Amino acid sequence: MTTPVRDLPLLLLGSAADPASERGVDCPGELPPASDPALVERARAAKAALGEKVFVLGHHYQRDEVIQFADVTGDSFKLAQKAAARPEAPYIVFCGVHFMAESADILTAAHQRVILPDLGAGCSMADMATFDQVEECWDVLEDAGVADDVVPVTYMNSSADIKGFVGRHGGVVCTSSNAKRALDWAYGNGKKVLFLPDQHLGRNTAVLEMGFSPDDCVVYSPHRREGGLTPQRLRDAKMILWRGHCSVHGRFTKESVDDVRARVPGVNVLVHPECRHEVVTAADRIGSTEYIIKTIEAAEPGSSWAVGTELNLVRRLANAHPDKNVMFLDKAVCYCSTMNRIDLPHLVLSLESLAAGRVENVIEVDGETAHHARAALDQMLALP
Repeated sequence: MTTPVRDLPLLLLGSAADPASERGVDCPGELPPASDPALVERARAAKAALGEKVFVLGHHYQRDEVIQFADVTGDSFKLAQKAAARPEAPYIVFCGVHFMAESADILTAAHQRVILPDLGAGCSMADMATFDQVEECWDVLEDAGVADDVVPVTYMNSSADIKGFVGRHGGVVCTSSNAKRALDWAYGNGKKVLFLPDQHLGRNTAVLEMGFSPDDCVVYSPHRREGGLTPQRLRDAKMILWRGHCSVHGRFTKESVDDVRARVPGVNVLVHPECRHEVVTAADRIGSTEYIIKTIEAAEPGSSWAVGTELNLVRRLANAHPDKNVMFLDKAVCYCSTMNRIDLPHLVLSLESLAAGRVENVIEVDGETAHHARAALDQMLALP
């Protein structure tokens, strides 16, 4: 495995564990080796044969072997928008995870088919909030007498079912870059917010950008009776956070920040707002994936940056900017395991199947869910 950083020694996957980490953030095993180089030529040939009939989207966290075939790279919402802006392409191959492909299906035209190369490419965060669990949560809010005051807000990293739930209840979708705008809108339409499914993005936005106290936020756990909260706590809270997190960003700790500062003099710590509150408060800069990319691009030559986000992106930034010292924030390497299910063999299979006239692994959101999810997405697009 190529070491993706300089100055900061890394531990091989599976060689160490962090007992203080959140559940679901272990990194067992090693990333599979790069695909057979012969597959590169097969991918090129199939993509060339398809021409403008296919539009390949590549999320920033994808491997380089996949990114090289992407027509557009970006975060999940940007990619869904790009797909919608290409109605002449009947096939959208989404190299990302399941909820991203769902969003693309919701936003694209009826004649377009969205294909996910590996149907096993899910998202642990999105899976932490199911429709039935959120329906049960709403019942708890109604029993506490606060549901009429609550506006639901869901992060883009959620299933179509959850986006549909939010749309049905007059809420809005947000991204990591517009979360504050979404919350400002929500508080203009209600007294409380139910924030799904990432507690860290919700808390960090409320406390760091909106001036809330941490005590204004409570965490609803779908695995505890009544969410683990009393009716009075729900009545007192301004922000009801769902107990969910990203398995990659959730692994970074305050100790990670302290350690890199001790190792690398003058280092700038740059993290994603999906990181824990104690991590973002210890960092120098916080921002979305696109913000992280632009910050590194604009950084002074010779500057050092410890980046708290997915390793494929950090490694790509380090390779693209050899005049800067770009490193992974933690010493233990952790890729997004589900994102990495989209590898070159799966991409080749999708492209060759399309070239042969077979449309496989299509992601389709049912009409009613898509209608309500689209309402929540449109409300996001209408934000100031």
